[in-house]
Amino acid sequence: MCVAIPGKIISIEDGKATIDFSGNLVEAYVGLVKANVGDYALVHAGCVIQTVKKQEAEEIAELMQGLD
Repeated sequence: MCVAIPGKIISIEDGKATIDFSGNLVEAYVGLVKANVGDYALVHAGCVIQTVKKQEAEEIAELMQGLD
């Protein structure tokens, strides 16, 4: 099982999003879902698989920090 953490989409160009995961910038394809700059996204295998609301993204991040 994989666990995805949300990252914030900071730009989209030519079907690829640049996503900020706590300062780590990752590129992912956005063709599977409708995504916009400013959305929070879950990424798997280099593709955005879901967008989530800011509140949900913050809750997931908080839960993940508690696993340390």
